[in-house]
Amino acid sequence: MNIIKKIKIALLTLSILFLSGCVAPTYITKGEEFPKMYQEKPRSLLVMPPINLSTDAEAKDYYATTVEMPIALHGYYTFPYQLTADVLKQQGIYDSELVYNVPLNKFHEYFGADAVLFTKIVKWDTSYTVLASTLTVSIDAEIKSTKTSEILWQYNGTVVIDLSVNGGGGIAGLLIGAIATAINTAAADYTTYAKQANGRFIGSMPVGPYHPMYMKDQQFKLLKQSKVLGSN
Repeated sequence: MNIIKKIKIALLTLSILFLSGCVAPTYITKGEEFPKMYQEKPRSLLVMPPINLSTDAEAKDYYATTVEMPIALHGYYTFPYQLTADVLKQQGIYDSELVYNVPLNKFHEYFGADAVLFTKIVKWDTSYTVLASTLTVSIDAEIKSTKTSEILWQYNGTVVIDLSVNGGGGIAGLLIGAIATAINTAAADYTTYAKQANGRFIGSMPVGPYHPMYMKDQQFKLLKQSKVLGSN
């Protein structure tokens, strides 16, 4: 094989590798991705206490304060979260995982809810070294029907924040950066970034009946998800 052929083969191989590693994101309309939301048309959502899969024991309580309002602003009637949590506790339900895989028709009987919103805190942690720090909040969310218990909508909201600070060159700069990074990490407000994560998944949700765009957003495009959510 002569040198020209070898070069052509090498270039072709590199092109194939480059193209395979640069797959363009796939977009899909809300109507295509979540047809059951438009078919069933839930009006009221019961927001369940978060399921905490993270290593932070306090994440559940902090995150619970960030969900109800943005869902309401998206056009759905939401039952007062604290009242819902108290009623569930009276029924012996202290953890949403207890009812995640059971028929949800009782929630329609007790609350009159058309659907139930489950949220799972997948990550709520900080990765910290002396000179670098990142904060990650990742939430899996889904809406399940109280009529059929089927999943009507599901999405993930993830926010990764770089808390590192570059203090400049030299030893003094490294020291300044390390101190500033430590301060940033200690002062990081998880609830602020949880609200950002909420915004990402709530934005994918078809709007509810109390929103001016109700049933008019079916052609809105969003990034097609590559994984199936909702697994414990």
